[in-house]
Amino acid sequence: SLVVLFGATAGAYGAKLGSDERELILLVWQVVDLPSKKVGTLHKSLVKADNLDLSDQCREVSGLTPEGLGKAEPLDRVLQQFSQLVSSDLKVLGRSSYTLCSDGQLLIRQVLHPETSKKNFLLSDCFYSFYDLRKEFHTCYPSSAAVKDQSIKTMAEYLGLGTDETEEDFGVWQVKTMVAIIFSMLSENCNHIFTEPETVKYKYETGPCLLWLPFFFSFFFLCSSKSETVDSETVIRARGLPWQSSDQDIARFFKGLNIAKGGVALCLNAQGRRNGEALVRFVNSEQRDLALERHKHHMGSRYIEVYKATGEEFLKIAGGTSNEVAQFLSKENQVIIRMRGLPFTATQEDVLGFLGPECPVTGGKEGLLFVKYPDGRPTGDAFVLFSCEEYAQNALKKHKEILGKRYIELFRSTAAEVQQVVLNRYMSTPLIPTLPTPIIPVIPPPYTIATGSIRDCVRLRGLPYTAGIDDILEFMGDATGDIKPHGVHMVLNQQGRPSGDAFIQMKSADKAFMVAQKCHKKMMKDRYVEVFQCSGEEMNFVLMGGTLNRSGLSPPPCKLPCLSPPAYAAFQTAAVIPAEAALYQPQALLPATRTPQASAAAPPTVTYYPAQAAQLYMNYTAYYPSPPVSPTTVGYIAAPPGAVAAAATATHTPILPQPGALVRMQGLPYNTGMKEILSFFQGYQYAPDDYNGLIQLSDQARSVLQAPKEWVCL
Repeated sequence: SLVVLFGATAGAYGAKLGSDERELILLVWQVVDLPSKKVGTLHKSLVKADNLDLSDQCREVSGLTPEGLGKAEPLDRVLQQFSQLVSSDLKVLGRSSYTLCSDGQLLIRQVLHPETSKKNFLLSDCFYSFYDLRKEFHTCYPSSAAVKDQSIKTMAEYLGLGTDETEEDFGVWQVKTMVAIIFSMLSENCNHIFTEPETVKYKYETGPCLLWLPFFFSFFFLCSSKSETVDSETVIRARGLPWQSSDQDIARFFKGLNIAKGGVALCLNAQGRRNGEALVRFVNSEQRDLALERHKHHMGSRYIEVYKATGEEFLKIAGGTSNEVAQFLSKENQVIIRMRGLPFTATQEDVLGFLGPECPVTGGKEGLLFVKYPDGRPTGDAFVLFSCEEYAQNALKKHKEILGKRYIELFRSTAAEVQQVVLNRYMSTPLIPTLPTPIIPVIPPPYTIATGSIRDCVRLRGLPYTAGIDDILEFMGDATGDIKPHGVHMVLNQQGRPSGDAFIQMKSADKAFMVAQKCHKKMMKDRYVEVFQCSGEEMNFVLMGGTLNRSGLSPPPCKLPCLSPPAYAAFQTAAVIPAEAALYQPQALLPATRTPQASAAAPPTVTYYPAQAAQLYMNYTAYYPSPPVSPTTVGYIAAPPGAVAAAATATHTPILPQPGALVRMQGLPYNTGMKEILSFFQGYQYAPDDYNGLIQLSDQARSVLQAPKEWVCL
């Protein structure tokens, strides 16, 4: 048997049904017994909506009024009555099972499922399988209009059914006409058989299936099978999601539509945190088109923007993984929880003990995945598998409980997020991965601190002394996306401690102005922070040790009077920040001579970058160097011998000799200052004669080598 079902909402009608997020106000249905071609009683039931404000179109088409709807039953009661009346009619017809049949998919997918999900009650199983009369009609009559152009009226006209819409109540005519169309399809001329109903997935299926892509040799990507690619006609981008939302929350937002297995990929920012966006892949383009109709529908109190996206974007966000992660994610139908803020010394036993017996981890230690940097150092993140929702909920109750001396954050996570986080860490490089090998000065990278008068920077004053880069980015909010790469500069005092100031390089002066207006005197922790617009020149002076006040710019202080020039033209060259962490060049900190001619004739600084450096994504928090004073040039990283010779030939820049040129100090006390380091090296100051036979010394280089070492590279 079929139950022919028709409904209407308080808003849009027809092709836009459900697109405006309005509630259901009418249900009309009738049972049709296909073998005997008999029908049951036609039922019409009004539904009381929470918001009885009807649209003009609804009033005109349906003839319903808020007064009449105010006396109706709410949706949950109407659905109970629906089940009882259908069962009674089936019993009269001698049947026990039935399938719904509706005019298109909108009533089931775009109205009933989303509304009941928001109101937190379950639909009965009959609403997860239905026949789309328009598709069945086009299958029976291939020469009729395309499915998307069909309606009850056009189907009736195609069959020549002489029914007058104005003779019946709204909803009654539609159901009677649909029944007449079904009987025509069952006639001897057509003898149509209803065999393949539309289905609605009961729940979102988590867990990745792996697809090998030849252009990314050692990584796998989330896809539905090894043999298929991601069709761009099946992917959307959801924007404006709450940061704490999980893949299940997103699946609930798209309730009624079929998302592909592992098809929710949460987007992460540079710090590995969710940025409020997600890419969602549906099983086909029809489901994707229905998802686009939910643009600006609400998740809680927030409206969500929905746009088209590409399969390539989905693959980038879904991320790749190693064999370790693939094995971790191979256990399907698991709930994934992300732990953040773990002590670096935490072991698997520590984590299992923290979670306790009330939330057992799937597979014990095998259900834990610690995220590490390429050199093996822990990041403080871990992912945990739980076999059921109950165990996961018990684990989430431990949010911000203490392990060791740190509180631990716990969040719901997804398979795609696991792969993203691990891939980002894998593709990162540590500050100084190994002890430096032969080094040369490096080629300037594209990230520069401009010294012009354009006010495209902002100064943050009054920061809490405990504030870090993460806190600043969170403080900036949505404006984080307008920060230039490597554009966050912490200002430290002479003891190397936070001074409470920071500078941010924005992409334009307009962006800097907007940030200053929006964030000025906004609270960070327990302090308000002042935000001022400034120029790159002003920022440079402060980063070089000068002061910025109402009376203008004060030059940097003189640490070594014998070497400090009378003017500061040498500090006004464009400063460069490395894309890899750097050892600072001494000439930047110690100008060579008092004479302006020597400063003007100083040779340009050269930098070497490995070929793969441009492909690495740098992380603000982990690898961004924040020296007490930011040098105007960058320092050194390891280079192959060929690059050393090429740079020497091309630039004629004096190259420091390999033996004993630089030293690296490890294990310094945190409160160590410049004086302690100079005292430690007392008696080891360089003499220029030691190098005369190795390199040709300019006056500037000789002055630097004669001076006590005032820089230490850690």
